[in-house]
Amino acid sequence: MTQISRYPIHKDVEKRMFELFLTAIESLNNKQDIEEFIDDFLSPVEKIMLAKRLSIAVLLNKDYKYKSISKILRVTPSTIASVSLQLKYSGKGYQKFVEKVAKNEKISAFWQKIEDILSHIPASKGSDWKYHRSKYEKSKQNKKKAF
Repeated sequence: MTQISRYPIHKDVEKRMFELFLTAIESLNNKQDIEEFIDDFLSPVEKIMLAKRLSIAVLLNKDYKYKSISKILRVTPSTIASVSLQLKYSGKGYQKFVEKVAKNEKISAFWQKIEDILSHIPASKGSDWKYHRSKYEKSKQNKKKAF
């Protein structure tokens, strides 16, 4: 469980610390920078804890039941309830994240359908479509194996 010092700091110092933290996050320009920062900044347990909370939010948005989420992510119902309450009443950050994930999944599903349709087009003479179709089919099988 995350702990904080029992010795309080002045509110102005706390505010300045948080501004510095946000500036640090805002300055990260790409996935590699973000990953390096998180690896240095958070412990392995903290990274898992945050990732699980975000995953809970996504699964709740997809209407998964508490029991399923608990089994999938190995979290307690009270953790799920905490995230659920944040989503429903004050979780603007959670909502933005969940909406972005949902949007990316819809875009991905759209392109997947296009690729599926294109994969059924017969190759014509002088076309390299046969090669691209076989490459696509292999990548599709590899994705299925990953799950």
